[in-house]
Amino acid sequence: MFHRYEGPAWEERFLPRLTSKQVKELPKEEALVILPVGAVEQHGPHLPVMTDTLIAEATLTLTLEKLDANAQVWMLPPVSYGKSNEHLGLPGTISLSAATLQGIITDIADSLHLSGFGKMLLFNTHGGNTDLLNILSRDIRIKNGMTVFYLSPGSLGGAEDLISPEELEYGIHGGDYETSVVKAIKPGWVQDEFAVKEIPDMSRYEFLTLEGKIRFAWRMADISASGIAGDATLATPEKGRIIMDRVSDKLAQALKELCKFQVSDVRK
Repeated sequence: MFHRYEGPAWEERFLPRLTSKQVKELPKEEALVILPVGAVEQHGPHLPVMTDTLIAEATLTLTLEKLDANAQVWMLPPVSYGKSNEHLGLPGTISLSAATLQGIITDIADSLHLSGFGKMLLFNTHGGNTDLLNILSRDIRIKNGMTVFYLSPGSLGGAEDLISPEELEYGIHGGDYETSVVKAIKPGWVQDEFAVKEIPDMSRYEFLTLEGKIRFAWRMADISASGIAGDATLATPEKGRIIMDRVSDKLAQALKELCKFQVSDVRK
């Protein structure tokens, strides 16, 4: 079970845990600062509106505990609110505009730059943020020269043998994957009696997809009556623990690579 502000990741790798003097004295040549970017939005009748941000913090906590002691990797408090306007009107959803979220992340990046950091990872756990973070990463690079990475933990895989192909394709919100993970992190925050199955019907289309080949603009109300897309009834905490362990293993290895990476090495 996940506990915020407890354990070695929070004691040893939570940047605001340090004093200004300690931050100044950190070795920064390979230092990587991670900014979790999540959301507070409806996740159907069974999951907390904190789901995305909760998953971000729990995943990073587990990952940072797997790093070598000398790794210069630091976590910031999350930007808990995201661009969630596709869920507006559904109770509990709190959304930032694209301009507001862009301003917040840009200001954080500028502040890190002024503190002497040169590398930043935007760690995203909400699909509605993805396109904006892609644009922002390049804008920050151009503005202040920082090396900026961005990723969503789902892109690292880890569930292919646990989740059905249909669910992997269409279970994009509050389905088996997310519900299993939250059950592993905070089981008391999941209301099993309200878990449902609702999968958008894209079977008649060859090219159109929700998040793939050719996408179309949608609101959650366009594709779901329940507020979820997927089958939450299949979720188990066991699957969630396996997914979390696999993703954190891969992410721990990836963070080592990010610390060593220099953009100048790419150009021959």
